[in-house]
Amino acid sequence: MTLQNEIAHAMLKVGAVELNPTELFTWASGIKSPIYCDTRLTISDPVIRKQLANGLSSLIKENFATTEIVAGTATAGIPHAAWVSDILELPMVYVRSKAKEHGRGNQIEGKYAAGQKVVVVEDIVSTGGSSITAVEALRAAGCEVLGVVCVYTYNLPRAEQAFEEAGIKYVSLTNFDYLIEAANESGAIQEGDIPFLKDWHGKLKAGEL
Repeated sequence: MTLQNEIAHAMLKVGAVELNPTELFTWASGIKSPIYCDTRLTISDPVIRKQLANGLSSLIKENFATTEIVAGTATAGIPHAAWVSDILELPMVYVRSKAKEHGRGNQIEGKYAAGQKVVVVEDIVSTGGSSITAVEALRAAGCEVLGVVCVYTYNLPRAEQAFEEAGIKYVSLTNFDYLIEAANESGAIQEGDIPFLKDWHGKLKAGEL
């Protein structure tokens, strides 16, 4: 079993992913979806959150070996970034979606210096918007952003394009295809559900939803 498949099974086990081809979920964007991901549920399981932290740490060591600071996206990326920074014994900051309107007006919380090399830790990448916002804030503060690591991605072309335009590499622990495979193996879905799920994903990737 690959790491991607293991992570997908872990997310299903803790309920961080729900698949329902018959009763669709409604995303904040209004899109009707047979899949709903909430990686925040993983933080309540000590075994699975450690599995994710170790996996994300490995991605950073393999892809961004010169990292000096780990930056979590607020709010869902913060706990993962904290555990990863502890494993890697690196400083951590977190990045808000926008600057505070009170106090010091910070968008980046924590200690950092211009020129330091940073990796952003995200929970889920759909369009890539929140990750790019964090990257831009860190760059504006003078940091060198090496890349983004995340727990899960929908593998959408619009995300790929957003990261490419921003000049940022991103890597994930698992993705939609591995989740469908794991869901079929675990009995979370039936074999007959797969064509519908893949068709939905194809339409999502094509921007038809």
